[in-house]
Amino acid sequence: MTAPVLGITMGDASGIGPEITAKALLRHPELRAKARLLVVGDSDAMRRGAQIAGLDPGCVRTIGHPRECTGAVDRIEVLQTGPSLSHVRLGEVDPAAGDGAYRFVVEACRLSKEKSIDGIVTAPLNKTALHAAGHMYPGHTELLAEQFGVRNFSLVLSAGDLYVFHITTHMSLRQAIEHTTKQRVLDVIRLSAAFSQALGVKGEPIAVAGLNPHAGENGLFGTEERDALEPAIEEARRLGIDVRGPLPADAVIPQAFRGRWKFLIVCYHDQGHAPFKSVYGDRGVNITVGLPVVRVSVDHGTAFDIAGKGVADESSLVLSIERAAVLAPRWNEIWGSMKSEVA
Repeated sequence: MTAPVLGITMGDASGIGPEITAKALLRHPELRAKARLLVVGDSDAMRRGAQIAGLDPGCVRTIGHPRECTGAVDRIEVLQTGPSLSHVRLGEVDPAAGDGAYRFVVEACRLSKEKSIDGIVTAPLNKTALHAAGHMYPGHTELLAEQFGVRNFSLVLSAGDLYVFHITTHMSLRQAIEHTTKQRVLDVIRLSAAFSQALGVKGEPIAVAGLNPHAGENGLFGTEERDALEPAIEEARRLGIDVRGPLPADAVIPQAFRGRWKFLIVCYHDQGHAPFKSVYGDRGVNITVGLPVVRVSVDHGTAFDIAGKGVADESSLVLSIERAAVLAPRWNEIWGSMKSEVA
């Protein structure tokens, strides 16, 4: 099978994105046996990133189209997208960098739609810079969903064969509670069931974490379980989905991390992210489930505090590339199982 072509969006030029991209592409030649890799970004920022990483900036080569990607292990091949970002300052919020990060994602989506690339891997963008540039998205996930015209999607943290789906993500806790509706919970359950089936593990039970302490304790600590989670779970069971819960989050999340559950649904961003990152650190990735193309991302941010110091760890980006390379050849099958759930 021909190795898939993956477009790596460079992320925010003021952060660690260019540095970790350079490290991943030049320090890990084994990745080239798994995929043909090109950077959707800015050549000048990538040269600076390579220099920061202690690598040869002369290895950066600008290409005009993905078909020009050679896959050479000693090169970083960059699809130049927009004007140079050589002027942006490291470690600072810059609207120019935010606009660049936006352009890179939009261009990667366009390339995916025209079948020029087989998957998207994203280095981190900065949401404040994104907004300063006038692009009012909560993050990558929502921008990607808009580009592909899908309504039902989920940010999924993954390590090994564990997949943590999120009912809500980039919003305040108050908004997250308001958005934890019966319909949204049911949508995510159905999406996770379709994804598990596409992965060949149909029938694997899906665990749902409660929103409140003790999963509401029969209404003593909140009624969201009774009003939204339980009705959605009951309806999913009528559809033949093996879903359990709502279960107390402080019990079900540790169980999942110890291997009891492969598919876990949590209600809000930090309910999933905080324990996941505590356990897995840089050994996890972020997959957007519900898109017609595979998209895998690092599970960390732009790290402005260490930008330019040469100490950023590329491990999560390497894992993201590896996971995208595995999923991309079968994503058409995965999408075929999911697309009825995302309209």
